[in-house]
Amino acid sequence: MGMKPLAAILKAFDTEKISILDASIPIDQYCALDLSCNNVDIEHLDITNPVICELYIDAILQENNACIAYGGYLEQRNLYNDKSSFASEENIRNIHLGIDFWSKAGTKVIVPLSGKVHSFRNNTTIGDYGPTIILEHKLQGITFHTLYGHLSIASLQNLHIGKEFMKDETLATLGTPDINVNYAPHLHFQIIIDMEGKKGDYPGVCASNTIDFYSKNCPNPNILLH
Repeated sequence: MGMKPLAAILKAFDTEKISILDASIPIDQYCALDLSCNNVDIEHLDITNPVICELYIDAILQENNACIAYGGYLEQRNLYNDKSSFASEENIRNIHLGIDFWSKAGTKVIVPLSGKVHSFRNNTTIGDYGPTIILEHKLQGITFHTLYGHLSIASLQNLHIGKEFMKDETLATLGTPDINVNYAPHLHFQIIIDMEGKKGDYPGVCASNTIDFYSKNCPNPNILLH
């Protein structure tokens, strides 16, 4: 199945806005965040440093009287410049395939639609997700997946393949930079149609020469969250 039928199904799934983090935080306390190469405000910041990154995000949150900053789907970023696993001689992987939700470590992660555990793993390579959970969902005969990255170690406890989670249930909590492999605390949320046989991990960033495939296999999560 291609992206079009899934996109239509997800868009119609729930007419209300869906919380992806602690449901007690109102939607009006979310603000947009631009971490793209085009943002002149971060041009001279070492955004790869989690302390500097978090200070910048905190300033944006304060400026907008918000608790959660979000954004980043298909955003080209400098955030991965210091991470050797993202670069090759020919192609640099710097286009973000999910949406990030930046908030405090320990913030609850909420299941946006019912599903079961497909796989989970602590991806400890610098620049990776750290603790990661992938859920499998079925809607109107279409199987797809949601990935939750940069979680706490405790989030992986008591999990097993096939464990079911209902919509609005707490899935996990956000990890600290030492656990989520050197990023400021946030959730990486991504929709994936075909896992391509992968378990506990899936690329969250791609290179420009693979964007056609990945943008179709990983549709915009805002379709679901709207």
